[in-house]
Amino acid sequence: MINFAYIALGLAVYFMVRTVFSDEEHRSAGKALGNYRTSASDAGNMILKYARPFFSRYLVPIVEDLKIDDTRKIMKKKIASAGLTDVLTPDELYSFKLSLIIGFPVFLIFMKIAWEVDVPLYMFPIMMIIGYFYPDKLWLSSVITRRQEDVRRAMPFVVDLLALSTEAGLDFMGAIGKVVEKAKPSPLIQELETLLKEIKIGASRAEAMRSMAWRIDIMEVNSFVAVLISADEMGASIGKILRQQSEQIRHQRFIRAEKAGAKATQMILIPMMLFIMPAIFIIIFGPFILGMNAEGDPTDM
Repeated sequence: MINFAYIALGLAVYFMVRTVFSDEEHRSAGKALGNYRTSASDAGNMILKYARPFFSRYLVPIVEDLKIDDTRKIMKKKIASAGLTDVLTPDELYSFKLSLIIGFPVFLIFMKIAWEVDVPLYMFPIMMIIGYFYPDKLWLSSVITRRQEDVRRAMPFVVDLLALSTEAGLDFMGAIGKVVEKAKPSPLIQELETLLKEIKIGASRAEAMRSMAWRIDIMEVNSFVAVLISADEMGASIGKILRQQSEQIRHQRFIRAEKAGAKATQMILIPMMLFIMPAIFIIIFGPFILGMNAEGDPTDM
């Protein structure tokens, strides 16, 4: 019965929201999510898409009046790191949390009344906790982690392209523009494009690069930006700096791969001790023990 309740909860969430919200609201939600359709959809934005009309209309005006500036700063950082600045605002994210905290228990009550499903009482606080943690701790954190890994994988290739472009005679900004134009879309290319836009509207190169490092928030980009800013201020050759940074990034990537391999070896020991070793002992000592029991069985005499 409990398993049926879980399935019914999911179906109720989906079909009720489709029924309640009009087609116009669906189009506006889809349009709001359209600027980042690929990454947001990959991260599982279905709940956000269907909950947006509700919390945008009823909860965001309330949240905007709350004095939660510190929470807004934290959420703004997470949204920027996830690359969803065009999709969500801090107030919308906080409203999203509140809508799930309220919405999940409401659907449990609906299931209990409409379908006479025996929903245990402990499911209500559990679903409220899930609603509280899902938007930023689960969904948004998974988007950030995936995006940061994509940036780490793309960095050596992009830095190589920047080095080749500067060595071919382009200045640094021209090299970034050429890479953005020619390279395949990725989170790092998106950040470089944002960097160029910030410079065009009046930000200095140092400010734009620091802003990019703040959004991505990984060690490789932070050190890369710090070196480039120092080289720019000292008038050093950007091409040589980029080549050195490319080699350093590849070396750091190799070290991370070695650490991951060593960690995987250690993690294999636990299932080996639990599952493989007992089977080996049974194969080796099982016939011997059965033979000993057969020899000592008095019924054979």
